[in-house]
Amino acid sequence: MKSFIFTTLFFIFFQISAQDNFNCFTVLAGKYATDDESVMLAHNEDDGGKQTVNLYKVPRVENKDSIEIKMKNGGTLRLSPTTFAMVWIEMPGMEFSDSYQNEYGVTIVSDACRSREDQPDLTDGGIGYWLRRAIALQAKTAREAVKIGGKLIEKYGYASSGRTYSIADKNEAWMLAAVNGKHWVAQRVPDDKVAIIPNYYTIGKVDLKDTLNFYGSNDLIDYARKRHWYEGDDAGFNFRLAYADTVSLKHPVNIERHWDAINRLADTKYAITDTLPFSFYSKDLIKLPDLFRVLRSHFEGTDLDKSKDYTLGSPHETHRAICAQSTQYGFVTQLRDYVPVVLTPIWISFVHPCSHTFVPLYNGIGSFSNDLHTFSGYQEALQHHFDKHRQKPDRKHFFYTFTKDARKIDKKYASRIKKRKQRIAKQEKALLNNQKESEQKLFSKYKINPNILGEELQEYFDYLINNQLK
Repeated sequence: MKSFIFTTLFFIFFQISAQDNFNCFTVLAGKYATDDESVMLAHNEDDGGKQTVNLYKVPRVENKDSIEIKMKNGGTLRLSPTTFAMVWIEMPGMEFSDSYQNEYGVTIVSDACRSREDQPDLTDGGIGYWLRRAIALQAKTAREAVKIGGKLIEKYGYASSGRTYSIADKNEAWMLAAVNGKHWVAQRVPDDKVAIIPNYYTIGKVDLKDTLNFYGSNDLIDYARKRHWYEGDDAGFNFRLAYADTVSLKHPVNIERHWDAINRLADTKYAITDTLPFSFYSKDLIKLPDLFRVLRSHFEGTDLDKSKDYTLGSPHETHRAICAQSTQYGFVTQLRDYVPVVLTPIWISFVHPCSHTFVPLYNGIGSFSNDLHTFSGYQEALQHHFDKHRQKPDRKHFFYTFTKDARKIDKKYASRIKKRKQRIAKQEKALLNNQKESEQKLFSKYKINPNILGEELQEYFDYLINNQLK
């Protein structure tokens, strides 16, 4: 009986810890680190339990006056009169799980990063859910997004232990690290390098005088000294060592995923005991399939693969890797400054990226079909976002179909994934080989009549989703 109780408590603790500490994984690649000179952002969204993923297109809205929003924790947020159109990947009921790409290509995702802050300064309950949404609705560039986010954190205080927001546009990629309360820091990813973020802070040494590459709270270092988290001079200050939860920094789940991704991409091999860098040079110019492979990684080919090449079962059940049981979707966006933003693709794979094809969801899509979301429109979805009962599975919903398929593969992973990988490889090869020609045709139509593009992109995405599992 005692053994049963201990096992049950351990399982509950592990599940809670996994949801609090190990949610999500992101890769950022600067434009000179990729083969097509695009800024790339790759992300796996991880959230435990039974979830739903909805897709909405939020239109551009122009008002005479600023918009007043009542936030979840009670505070009032004012948005600019004009808010931008955006693709909204929603997970109803979740406060920190939605992803956005707006009409300027500004893309924002996040990864939980626990801080050591235990005396947070919050105003009106602080800001949580609305931070990334406010950024996506108002920012024309990633740099502007960081500034908007920093001001909101300083005004309201961040209402969670800590988080790193990865933000990218067609020119730059940034990480914005928020600490519980009113402290934050942001660092630009060098244009010729790649950066990885698991679930601990990776921003290290900070130079707030270098405003090309850093922004942050004015009292970031002084406050760390006040709390006895740091005692040196400004030049030696290391944000992650000062502000991060120490258990998070040392946890193998974070270190292993970080190490695995770097060694799959970097021009230098690192030992798992090494201090891993904020950013690094890649061994070759990054291509889309390189990032697909990272998001699908279960540590194959390393000693960390506890499934022993799937012979001991599904890797989602034997160990916690980058592609995990809790992964709800993965995507790689390809942000290019030489094509219209409407032709920016979000290459998305639902549930486990290892089990499903990455297909292009284009920024200029006009709307999404009814089986791709729970509510009829984005306003109703926002109104009911935190209704927990709305997370019941819907057999007519596309995500239910993909979830059911992923679970089926997991039951006999070794035998079923081999055939699925062959199908995925064939589908992705065709999509990538045809990308340039397809986009040229779409661009020609766009120049003649921009309004027709949204409908064509909707039909194309519907086709890709409906035929992927046939």
